[in-house]
Amino acid sequence: MTVYFIGAGPGAADLITVRGAEILSRCTVCLYAGSLVPDELLGRLPDGAEIVNTARMPLTEILSRLARADAAGHDVARLHSGDLALYSALTEQQRGLRELGIAYELIPGVPAFAAAAAALDTELTVPGVGQSLMVTRVSTLSTDMPPGEDLGSLARSGVTLALHLAAHRTEQIVAELAPHYGADCPTATVAYASRPDQRIVRCRLDELPAELSATRITKTAVIFVGRVLDARTHPAVTDSYLYSHARMTKLREDRHA
Repeated sequence: MTVYFIGAGPGAADLITVRGAEILSRCTVCLYAGSLVPDELLGRLPDGAEIVNTARMPLTEILSRLARADAAGHDVARLHSGDLALYSALTEQQRGLRELGIAYELIPGVPAFAAAAAALDTELTVPGVGQSLMVTRVSTLSTDMPPGEDLGSLARSGVTLALHLAAHRTEQIVAELAPHYGADCPTATVAYASRPDQRIVRCRLDELPAELSATRITKTAVIFVGRVLDARTHPAVTDSYLYSHARMTKLREDRHA
């Protein structure tokens, strides 16, 4: 039997992958991450499946539930929001399952920052403006940032940022980023990306605290910071080489060489 860690996507029930949906449809036990996973996804489980909300469970109880299901011969769907690679508390669960000798498999999902970019009608890597994206967060009481990964240090490159779990720390964000990006740097915040209650706030960096306070966005949001957000009017923007006449000519020449 197998525990399947499944990235449930950013919110919309139809943004789960085909593989994730197929596996979910045959698992008779499902542990899911509370309100972050849409109820519609649970409807993909087979009739009579055991469904467990882990929102208020400690790790030891989660592992106990997984072990119990495995011992009973059940495949288990462990649903996490977004994609497993980011802020999913996956590592400690993997360690626990390895110690228990329980097989598991990872099924990736659509990350929140990708859904947020789609909501903004925005490409995050635009030639001439920005070709890199840094996904990060801020220190909190529950999870501190390692040495060298404080926001100010990361910001020195000026790379486009996608800040998760940070909407409640806007004053800190402005204080640490403004010296590197400028107070007028564009930002875009997407709360509850892809969900019916999705909200979008665009503003200058120095306006971020007031704007998010006014809209009461404090969680379940991605904050983008970077000049790429104004790429459509940016003076340095260029077309990509991918579809250029020069590349098409070179492909034809290479084909006949």
